[in-house]
Amino acid sequence: MTADELRSLITAGLPCEHITMEGDGRHWFATIVSPSFEGKRLIQRHQLVYATLGDRMKTDEVHALSMKTFTPAEWAAAQD
Repeated sequence: MTADELRSLITAGLPCEHITMEGDGRHWFATIVSPSFEGKRLIQRHQLVYATLGDRMKTDEVHALSMKTFTPAEWAAAQD
């Protein structure tokens, strides 16, 4: 799995205003900004992202995905 493939899977299932992906093909770190995170707890945000990957986490296509998730307002505040 490449960073572009992983980014495409996530953005196909979740509207993202910003997404960066770093990793080595098995272990990934993503920064994701989505309006879908509004009003969601951290675990709920991660569940939304994992849902876009379907069984790929279970089949080890994506071995590990760490992430930071932000709403657009949180992201804007973090950039100041």
